[in-house]
Amino acid sequence: MVSIEQLRGAQKAAVFLISLGPEISGEILRHLKEEEIEQLSLEIASLRKVHPEVRDQIFDEFVDMLAAQEYMTQGGMEYAQSLLEQGLGPEKARMILNRLTATLQVRPFDFARNTDPAQLLSFLQNEHPQTIALIMAYLQPEQAGMILSALSPELQIEVAKRLSRLDQTAPEVIEDVESILEQKLSAFVTHDTAHAGGLEVAVEILNRVDRATERTIMAALEEDDPELAEEIRKRMFVFEDIITLTDRDVRLVIQQVDSKDWQYALKTASDSVKSKLFRNMSKRQVEAILEDMEFLGPVRLKDVEDAQQRVVAVIRRLEEAGEIVIARSGEDELVV
Repeated sequence: MVSIEQLRGAQKAAVFLISLGPEISGEILRHLKEEEIEQLSLEIASLRKVHPEVRDQIFDEFVDMLAAQEYMTQGGMEYAQSLLEQGLGPEKARMILNRLTATLQVRPFDFARNTDPAQLLSFLQNEHPQTIALIMAYLQPEQAGMILSALSPELQIEVAKRLSRLDQTAPEVIEDVESILEQKLSAFVTHDTAHAGGLEVAVEILNRVDRATERTIMAALEEDDPELAEEIRKRMFVFEDIITLTDRDVRLVIQQVDSKDWQYALKTASDSVKSKLFRNMSKRQVEAILEDMEFLGPVRLKDVEDAQQRVVAVIRRLEEAGEIVIARSGEDELVV
């Protein structure tokens, strides 16, 4: 049996997410960085059986870490150490605090290093040269170089001068600048898976994230492990897979989906998907949807993908309720 000591942090996080179930885990993943989602998805898909005792130890560790962080917020390190030692003993208290402080030691502007330079540029180009120089000092050299190259010639010179003269900056100044930039970026960027682990759990979670996140994860998995990516893709249900449903199941789906979602979802749909859906709708319903689609005119791709995701969510809900059957690759066909 694998012990908790043999598990890396990412593996513990994967077990934790699996134990929470796909809906909660999918919601948590929406708030993580792209590279964190990619790593966790890979760990979840690769994870095999985890003993219930190890799972419970991971939950206990999470609760202890959460309590330690709350104690530190309330009264600082000494206060947290005192309370933890009373409840857990000196050795375990020291271990938890060491682990917690290690995770809290994050370099300033860590979030910015994982942000597209073009997005950073849109906020930095109107800032004071000293502010730009301060932020660039903490970026990856490639990021900073791209941003510097895109600034106006006059600003390039000012920023380069201030960057070369930058020495020590008060921590509170760094915190203020970091907080403001993070707020601006979060308002601008849209953050638009118990046998434990395995492909099915990964698919459960991936089917609940937004399309952009799904594409990012699958692209990373295809590069890192093409065979695993292919296995996951076989098990995932996407909007175009509507053509694999029976006519009876399609009619059930049509009844559950809002007509406005069809207007958007069908904007980029293939002819085969449209044909499958329209032949299971009434003539009046088809005419209404086509008329509304024409009236809509051009729409944002994100709105189309969101509508398609809502249709997929309805299909998954009907499958979970046992009302329809989704035929997945590799499964035996139904014989009547």
